[in-house]
Amino acid sequence: MLKPIFTYFSGFVALSIIIGFLIGEIVTGSAATATESLLTDLPVHSVKIPSSDGTYIYGWLVHGEQDGNGAVLLVHSIRSNRVEMLSRARFLTAQGYHVLLIDLQAHGETPGDRITFGARESENVETSIDFLRKTFPNERIAAIGVSLGAAAIVLAKHDLKLSAVVLESLHPTIEEAVENRLKLFLGEPGKFFLPLLLAQISFFTDTPIEELSPIKHINNLNSPLLIISGTNDKHTTPPETERLFDAAREPKELWIVPGAGHFNMHDYAGRTYEQEVLDFLSHYLNPR
Repeated sequence: MLKPIFTYFSGFVALSIIIGFLIGEIVTGSAATATESLLTDLPVHSVKIPSSDGTYIYGWLVHGEQDGNGAVLLVHSIRSNRVEMLSRARFLTAQGYHVLLIDLQAHGETPGDRITFGARESENVETSIDFLRKTFPNERIAAIGVSLGAAAIVLAKHDLKLSAVVLESLHPTIEEAVENRLKLFLGEPGKFFLPLLLAQISFFTDTPIEELSPIKHINNLNSPLLIISGTNDKHTTPPETERLFDAAREPKELWIVPGAGHFNMHDYAGRTYEQEVLDFLSHYLNPR
């Protein structure tokens, strides 16, 4: 009697481990896509920014209508690419800002074997900001990051010295981010895979899992901060966002968008989003 039970249990454990590793492969696998040939209604200039590992960060640079307003780095969400940020680039350049849209490593056209939840992506952010400073030496610089893009900004190892930062749909801890997504896709049993998936993420990123949690680093972000999330976000809940906000240093603002979930805030809130972001950027980039 015990042997069949043991055999069944062993099979269940083996199957669970296999499923866990498959989930890990899906979550951390490269999201390469071709974006270079995409036609846009913006006068974009394709750029290849040399990175420290000998590869290039691919992106688009868009010159604003006038100098002196500032420059903004736009950083997309996980398993996406620079195209996600085009709508933001349109209204920002219309207001005179210079804009740089990049593909994070292992996304779009920027090479990379694994998505690393900010560990390597943060290096892309640092390199891109250096590029903006060299390209526009007299401009104040801001950054807008969504989800993974926001984490990449917060997890930067050096002071970015930004004049303003907008973080959208950002999780406080990697544990909560992974657990919330497992429960959304697999229900409560999804939590069973959490330890295995966290171990995989730590292994693939060669980083202790706690070091990938933005709430541990956000107080190091020495920039005026606007945090945006949605009341219906199940990937990062409002209480989680409020904890992240509490951990940040002043000056800071929090905007929880009524009815919004974990998706493109600009698409959802439209003109209201534009006004909130433009008011914030104008205050810190153009304090005339």
